[in-house]
Amino acid sequence: MASLISSFTRSLTKLLILLPVLIGLSISPMSVGALYPSDPSSVDVLDTSLHGQNLQNTEYVKYDLSGKDLGDADFSGSFFSVSNLRNANLRGANLSNVIAYSSRFDNADLSGANLSGAELLKSFFDGAIIEGADFSDAVLDLDQQKALCERATGKTAESLQCGAIQEAYVPASEGQNKVNPGVGS
Repeated sequence: MASLISSFTRSLTKLLILLPVLIGLSISPMSVGALYPSDPSSVDVLDTSLHGQNLQNTEYVKYDLSGKDLGDADFSGSFFSVSNLRNANLRGANLSNVIAYSSRFDNADLSGANLSGAELLKSFFDGAIIEGADFSDAVLDLDQQKALCERATGKTAESLQCGAIQEAYVPASEGQNKVNPGVGS
């Protein structure tokens, strides 16, 4: 009998712990939109000009920042995911240590921007202006890094390690086949 009462007490305790959680979820479920606003007009509500603003450690998930003036803004430590920064003015912006996953920087002006230590995987920079941009220790997809190196000069080319890419690249037809020696050589 004592074990039955003990078991009943444990079950009742677990139910009392879960009851407020279940009631809270049934009364006001939180929508995903509340956590990650995806409405492009929500950016307009923030401010018409984000030029020179301190926006450190902010999140931009599915944001449309295309054509926005973000020049000289401090985005260090921020997170961009599936965001649109096409044609944005990021001239002189601090994008150090940002994570920009699957974001578009096509035709953006990144002149003099600091992208050191940035994680830029699956992001695209087609037609972006990169003169004077610092990509030191940035992580990019190899195809994007090569595309940026085709138009990078000076310190930007150095920060992208363009020389190392050219030296390390060996076309498959010229290298030795390590899997099947003697094949393809």
